[in-house]
Amino acid sequence: MLERGKDSSDRINTIYLGGGTPSLLTPEQLQQLFIYINKVYGLEHAEEITMECNPDDLTPEYVEALSQLPISRVSMGAQTFDAERLRFLHRRHSAEQVSQAVTLLRKAGIKNISIDLMYGFPDETIDSWHHDIDCALALEPEHLSAYALMYEEGTPLYQQLASNAVNEIDEELSLQMFSDLIDRLSAAGYEHYEISNFAKWKSGSDGQHKDSYRSRHNSNYWNQTPYIGLGAAAHSYDGRHCRRWNIDDIKAYVNGIENGQLVFEQETINSDTRYNDLILTALRTCEGLNLPLLPDVQAQYCLREAQRFIDDGRLLREGNRLRLTRKGIFVSNMIMSELMKI
Repeated sequence: MLERGKDSSDRINTIYLGGGTPSLLTPEQLQQLFIYINKVYGLEHAEEITMECNPDDLTPEYVEALSQLPISRVSMGAQTFDAERLRFLHRRHSAEQVSQAVTLLRKAGIKNISIDLMYGFPDETIDSWHHDIDCALALEPEHLSAYALMYEEGTPLYQQLASNAVNEIDEELSLQMFSDLIDRLSAAGYEHYEISNFAKWKSGSDGQHKDSYRSRHNSNYWNQTPYIGLGAAAHSYDGRHCRRWNIDDIKAYVNGIENGQLVFEQETINSDTRYNDLILTALRTCEGLNLPLLPDVQAQYCLREAQRFIDDGRLLREGNRLRLTRKGIFVSNMIMSELMKI
């Protein structure tokens, strides 16, 4: 996915290779990909180029090849450092391979590394979750993301839940895990800049915090920056009125391109949809919602609906901004749903 800067319709600020498993591409295929991206869009203004990688794909030879490409950031789905839980997720890698991959990336000069964690596994305990956090912190990644295990309908995991083969974790325990995550990462010097994302602070020459290793690409997404999705099932947004997505049938997608036609669907975004999008994205961030971005009528509607959450300490209004408090983060989905126009 490519994201354009707001100051120019032609400038590409960030590039993100993922989801799927882009580390299954050969170095030669990746090189060709960047050649064509540069040819069509240009790479000279790209501030961040991220690639998602499986830890077990990052062999010394592959990492050396990545270091020759314009990739500045690598995101790895570690998920857990427990062998049994990795088998439960049908992951190919081991905990040791995550550590080895980080070492290889550092030696190759890739300094910005993000690690994904998952919590809320059946029978997981607080102690085992703390162990996962400790293992991740020991690798000193610049960025960490953490998500609760989800049982999405139609997936094998959901079928296991429906057949009582596994039991969903207690909600109170899941909330405690999330709370402990915030505390431990904050104590380790990470900025909690979005509900599920944490970034190390960068220090200036005077030792003061100047910036952090936030994901620029994802931050642009949460800030409603236009983006271009390349590939089957990829989504694009013009930043104003239109959102579109390529068909997910890879064969049909390729056939369309070979015939000079990109096959996609799209929707026109009206005022209410744009408002709902802002609620869902901006309130996820530590800066919150910038109320002047809304038309006056919508801003007043939002504040009316938000007042009860402000009164009970789950939302905080600071000048023209509305953001979730620590208390509000734990019920963020409910609050955002209440503020949206259905």
